[in-house]
Amino acid sequence: MTDNQNLLAEQRRALILDEVRRRGGVRVNELTRRLSVSDMTIRRDLDALARQGMLAKVHGGAVPVVEASTHEPGFEAKSVLEPSAKDEIARAAAALVAPGSAIALSGGTTTYALARHLLDVPDLTVVTNSVRVADVFHEAQLTGSGGETRRGAATVVLTGGMRTPSDALVGPVADRAVRSLHFDLLFLGVHGISVEAGLSTPNLAEGETNGCLMRSARRVVVVADHTKWGTVGLSSFAELDEVDTWVTDPGLPEGVRAEVAEHLPGLVVAGEEQA
Repeated sequence: MTDNQNLLAEQRRALILDEVRRRGGVRVNELTRRLSVSDMTIRRDLDALARQGMLAKVHGGAVPVVEASTHEPGFEAKSVLEPSAKDEIARAAAALVAPGSAIALSGGTTTYALARHLLDVPDLTVVTNSVRVADVFHEAQLTGSGGETRRGAATVVLTGGMRTPSDALVGPVADRAVRSLHFDLLFLGVHGISVEAGLSTPNLAEGETNGCLMRSARRVVVVADHTKWGTVGLSSFAELDEVDTWVTDPGLPEGVRAEVAEHLPGLVVAGEEQA
């Protein structure tokens, strides 16, 4: 972490969470020194993160929350996690999209960030089961007081289905809609990724819908920050070798990168020059 008195609360809390995960716990006095803020500010940050279920407060500091494999945080709670990394990943993933492509975006905060980076790519057809992703494109479609459609704006297909805590639409209706479609690229957000469990989610129905999305895509691109590595949800829906590319951030350790390279053909680390 770095000393910076001007960090936004969101950035500061993301740094605190990263430190808690890496070290297995932090003390208030350590955080005040490293972030150059007051004791009261750190305690407010810890209170806010504890209310969201992101960590557990203990005397003098905080420790990670041991989550059940069925625990599914809501969209807003996940939005505060690794915001800079997600934006870097989104920018790198957007570079993979050619004008006029048919693409799909699953639910998730990283795919939501990606949607905002795709607004200037002309003539896309976007299939999504994410209410949040669809809203990004719909809000950008209209320009001017006359309400005319912006030239080159994406055509968006939103599946139906049951809404999850992360604002994804899943279940039989979503699955049926996805099976009837075909797209060039799928950008897939995941709850967890590992060699043993592959891609996983805490939501059984979302696992089924994600599987349908993968089978309808010519190429599958996972967009997930380094904290997703080693996390395992209740339902595994794909093996690593079913993924074509994983776009992640520089926080992924070198040893893990080598391990991942043995199981999938493409690893893109945002912000780093690719071989």
